[in-house]
Formats: sequence, structure tokens, C-alpha cells
Amino acid sequence: MTYRNPAPTVDIIIELIDRPQPSIVLIERLNLPYGWAIPGGFVDYGESVETAARREAAEETGLQVELIEQFQVYSDPDRDSRQHTISIVFLATAKGEPQAGDDAKNLGTFELWNLPTNLCFDHDRILRDYWYYRQYGLRPRSFS
Repeated sequence: MTYRNPAPTVDIIIELIDRPQPSIVLIERLNLPYGWAIPGGFVDYGESVETAARREAAEETGLQVELIEQFQVYSDPDRDSRQHTISIVFLATAKGEPQAGDDAKNLGTFELWNLPTNLCFDHDRILRDYWYYRQYGLRPRSFS
């Protein structure tokens, strides 16, 4: 019997804390689907999600992040058009100048009220949930 399971992924909302105005790091994807995305990627076999989050952040942004907390899990089967994924989203902080790496075509820092409109996957929802959490301290409902 062959099992088809969702692939575990991580996304890391990285807030740069050495800026006059708090900003987050987004990457412009080099590969399909094109657009802006929260740094992240697939969890490797034998790797914890925390280790995957630190690794992906370093590979895509060149930053050594401090994971602050696990924010939310997003598991809508349609969140990624390539395959069914489950994303564990972490909140992290970092200092320094991020650099586009790995599968990033470009990298940008953005204030939460001034994000690009062409966000990939369900990252518009994730960032909207994060904005709401930062403004009001309320987490999104994790179930419908």
C-alpha cells in the first residue's frame, strides 16, 4: 500500500530588530510559483521543525535567526499548488543585513502595512494573521 501524506514545511516571519521601524524579510521566488514569499521550505528527514526553520532562514536570507515562538500551523490542502503541504510558521528576530540566497531571486524588507501584493501560496493570509496578532495580541483560530 502506498501512502500519500502532506509534506511538512516551515515558514519563518523574520522581524529585523535593528531598524528604526520594525520590518519583516520577504524573498522574491526564483522558481515557480513566482512572487514574494515568507522565507521557508521543506523539513528534511531526521530534522526537527525548529532546525529546519533556522536552516531555511540562513539559506534564503543569510541571517542567523532567534526563534521566538511557534505562531500557527497552516494545512489547507490547496495552500500550495505543487502539492499538499503543512506549514509550521515561526516568529523570529534577527539583526544584520539580509542577502538573497538559495532559491531567492531577490529579497526585500517591508513594514507590515506596506507589503507587496503578489504574495505566493497562502502567505497573504499568514501575514494578515500575523499583523492582527501584532496589533491586538490575538491568535488566529486554528480551526473552522
